[in-house]
Amino acid sequence: MAEIANCERCDKLFAKVTRPICAECVKEEEKKYEIVYKFLKVRENRQATIPEIVEGTGVEHDLILHFVKEKRLRQSQFPNLTYPCERCGKQISKGKICDSCVGEFQSDLHQLDQENQVKQRNLEEEQNKAKTYFTRINK
Repeated sequence: MAEIANCERCDKLFAKVTRPICAECVKEEEKKYEIVYKFLKVRENRQATIPEIVEGTGVEHDLILHFVKEKRLRQSQFPNLTYPCERCGKQISKGKICDSCVGEFQSDLHQLDQENQVKQRNLEEEQNKAKTYFTRINK
């Protein structure tokens, strides 16, 4: 069932079903997509970067990024369509985070896992020591 919401682009009230924008803004977005796609279909423009597409079409940078992230504009067809990693800003063509940031996250998680294993082992050793009784023999 649809809920009433304000369009993220024009702030008009509409019945939100799947997208956070109204039908008029969807139509406008589709027109801009066609402009970008027609621009990129020209052989000389297939190697264009996002700033070059913005300059050549007048379509907003964020909207072109949206098309790329939705995979409506594919890197296999247009190899220079990249966008910044959400962590470090390095240009990437898929996902939200670059491979080096993913590697850092994995390394940090591995180190944290090892630290937790050492803490658990130390805790178990302390518990075992508490159960051990020592006697002292006087001579």
